[in-house]
Amino acid sequence: MAWIEPEVTRKPRRPMFLCVLSNTKTAHIPKLSAAGKTAELTDYTPAGDAELMETGNIISVPVLPMTPPYDTPTPAIMTRSALKLTNAPYNFINSGLIVTPEVPCIDLKAKPGEDIREPVAVNDVQGIYERAKFLGRRLRNQVDHIVIGESIPGGTTTAMGVLMALGYNGNVSSSADENPLELKKQVIEEGLKASGLTFGCLKDDPMKAITCMGDPMMPAVVGLVAGFQGTDISVVLAGGTQMVAVYALIKHLGFNTEKLAIATTRYVVEDKSANFIELTRILGVPVVYVADPGFGKSELKGLHRYETGTIKEGAGAGGAMYLAGLYGISQDEFRSEVENVCKLLKAGH
Repeated sequence: MAWIEPEVTRKPRRPMFLCVLSNTKTAHIPKLSAAGKTAELTDYTPAGDAELMETGNIISVPVLPMTPPYDTPTPAIMTRSALKLTNAPYNFINSGLIVTPEVPCIDLKAKPGEDIREPVAVNDVQGIYERAKFLGRRLRNQVDHIVIGESIPGGTTTAMGVLMALGYNGNVSSSADENPLELKKQVIEEGLKASGLTFGCLKDDPMKAITCMGDPMMPAVVGLVAGFQGTDISVVLAGGTQMVAVYALIKHLGFNTEKLAIATTRYVVEDKSANFIELTRILGVPVVYVADPGFGKSELKGLHRYETGTIKEGAGAGGAMYLAGLYGISQDEFRSEVENVCKLLKAGH
């Protein structure tokens, strides 16, 4: 069986990987996000992910982004491995970071997201969207295939909030062992109430759905996709339920979605507490690529934790593996590189 399903065969001539880095204060709600050892440390996670993807280690952040309890290393280890093996060009995009990384980033001049229980969760949504669209247009002549990932702690909660505002009942996945769905639903209910919204009331106003219930990653990715509209460039949204929410926004804006796909990990698809595949079917996502790194065969205990669903996706890991598959890299080669990255980090043991 291929490690990327459906099997990928055609290597694009000029691919590029983009990772949008953002923060939302929604992640500060205790027990909501496991993308960091404490709620406060989630501020550092996207910056740490970028430094790790770029250099193989952290530079400025105090602690490696890990998921408790067994220090399961961040999914950015997978993205780092794929970028290293493929040598594909990549860029990081700062769309509302609290902590900026010590590696080059394209800055969209976005503010960090507020707690979605506030009336306004994202400031200047239109401005972020327009600047990202400019960037997409600038990249048009350099690429024929784009993979867009994200790193934003708390992002599955904002994804669920936006899906609800657009009229979709989405149980989203989580970076934790036990998905805190009830807490997420409570937070979203409070958020909808604070903004005077009801289920599905913003189906014709997706930008307002981002403003009230979203995060700054969303207008950045939607804007990038807008910049590629009207071209032959195919775009793969790299992520789980967060990219399902982005796809829903794109669809409700009336964009052409024929050249869009989603790529994620097997761990998201198999998450019984979420309805990822059902949502992609309802939304009519043309293709969903599912990548399986085969961590069950690894000697590293931290990687085994992925197999139990402790951690599932992030930093565009599914899309980065999809990219590795396009370059003809095997599952064994990929897993071996991930183990090397972990050993250099002294992580995952």
